[in-house]
Amino acid sequence: MGLTTVAALRELAAAVEQAVGPVRAPLGLVLGSGLGAIAEEVEGARKVSYSDLPHLAPSTVAGHSGDLVVGRWHHHEVVLLAGRVHAYEGHDFKQVSLPVRLLAALGVDALIITNAAGSAHDRMKPGDLMVIRDHLNLTGGNPLVGENDERLGPRFPDMTEAYDGELRQLCHRIARSQGLPLHEGVYAGLLGPSYETPAEIRMLATLGADAVGMSTVPEVIVARHMGVRVLGLSCITNMGAGLGEGLLDHSHVKEVAGQATERMISLLAGVVEALPELPLHRRIP
Repeated sequence: MGLTTVAALRELAAAVEQAVGPVRAPLGLVLGSGLGAIAEEVEGARKVSYSDLPHLAPSTVAGHSGDLVVGRWHHHEVVLLAGRVHAYEGHDFKQVSLPVRLLAALGVDALIITNAAGSAHDRMKPGDLMVIRDHLNLTGGNPLVGENDERLGPRFPDMTEAYDGELRQLCHRIARSQGLPLHEGVYAGLLGPSYETPAEIRMLATLGADAVGMSTVPEVIVARHMGVRVLGLSCITNMGAGLGEGLLDHSHVKEVAGQATERMISLLAGVVEALPELPLHRRIP
């Protein structure tokens, strides 16, 4: 049984609802490094560890707890992925993106994906926030490779507007109302786990990238494949190699992400509060 089949998603959805009760949450959030605190703010939170669900791989990266959390946050029923798995941990792209397929199967209509990213140029600094306008898939893979099940989505999904224009406009409006500077740009997704070389950062900037990271792209691809609208937000945690002083390390990324947490959470809370009532659209027959 393939991990992305309707049968596997049915089994996963059933296991989630057996663990946490019925899920009626049309809004999903994927919490990147440093944003696990949002899960602590969820009213009536019910959670289950990825390791207790069939087919899902546990997260092994520091700063990613690896829990699915259901509850209410700023007047909306939400389902959160508190942490994610990455291809560099040894998983294929179907496995990496399976939790997002699960959210779509449970009924999520709109998905907010967050990440920590490096800046590809000197116009963005550590601690800045960026709403993602588009992405470059430079991971070397795609979660849609292989047999396509039309019940999940089309063979050739359109990616012209992978990141929803209305949600981006809303995000900018909330940022302005909070007096919060917000960049908009292109996210380049790479495989990792090594950070980029200075030459690679120069290449990425030449290709049009504004930020670079090791996640998000496979998740967005499957979300769009299943008809879910996406808002992407990056917390800039470091300058790309060659743009700043010193060497890069994950502890520094976590530290900067933690410092920017309050601003990111404030922006996310404002966006969620401003969202209209969303439809629940279960995507498994």
